[in-house]
Amino acid sequence: MTEQNFEQMRQAMVVSQLRTTGVSDPRVVAAMGAIARERFVGPEMAAVAYADLPLRIAPGRSLNPPMVTGRLLTQAQVVPGDNVLVVGAATGYTVALLLKLGASVVAVEEDADLLSAGKTAVPGATWVKGPPASGSTKGAPYSLILIDGAVERIPQALIDQLADGGRLVGALIDNGVSRLVSGVRAGSGFGVAAFADADSAVLPGFGVPAAFSF
Repeated sequence: MTEQNFEQMRQAMVVSQLRTTGVSDPRVVAAMGAIARERFVGPEMAAVAYADLPLRIAPGRSLNPPMVTGRLLTQAQVVPGDNVLVVGAATGYTVALLLKLGASVVAVEEDADLLSAGKTAVPGATWVKGPPASGSTKGAPYSLILIDGAVERIPQALIDQLADGGRLVGALIDNGVSRLVSGVRAGSGFGVAAFADADSAVLPGFGVPAAFSF
């Protein structure tokens, strides 16, 4: 594959996967048309880096499809100066897009190999090793939290790290269906609403605690 091949694939992604699926923020479209997604997957996956499906990047971990990333960033309404926490940042593709949009980013990743790859690919972010469900108090409170994968629940620890008026976007698994959701913290209150069904990559570590029984 050549750089020209990848450029053609990137523009095809913009035309067929983003503009046709509600990715309506021109800044998001421009950022995704500029960032080389193939740099964030292994060499064996580079040829399919722009496919409309989750891409395996490590055992049990995948990169979200482009449409999912584009919809989340569009819904988040990122503005320059946003203080963002990316949960489950993996190799840093979404982190790179957020930096391109003018945000400052704290990126949390638990897998040591993915963390190392992310630091190398996107040195402009603050990288933190730790369980994604715990987030990071390093830059809190955040104006935006992006959970970069589908989870079964949104932990209170993440909500507590949102600023008053801060936004959260991600995907929730509901009866086996992945739904993109967003919410805003208002004082001590927080809730999310779904805005699209989408085949998101699953982010481990967010299981619902087992109910206590005698």
